[in-house]
Amino acid sequence: MGVSRCRLPRTDGLDIHVQGLDAVDGTPVLGIKPYLAEFGPQGPTDQPAWATEIMRDHY
Repeated sequence: MGVSRCRLPRTDGLDIHVQGLDAVDGTPVLGIKPYLAEFGPQGPTDQPAWATEIMRDHY
């Protein structure tokens, strides 16, 4: 199981449509939660340069 942030551009009844989800098409979504900046990291974050490089063209 993974955790991924994505956009929720629209809903159709009980169907949700997402963009930018890091999953294989058709993968079941077990739950959705809102993202609020207050739930994100407090203060600055650091990551190695290689992580930025490999993720540059990921989305």
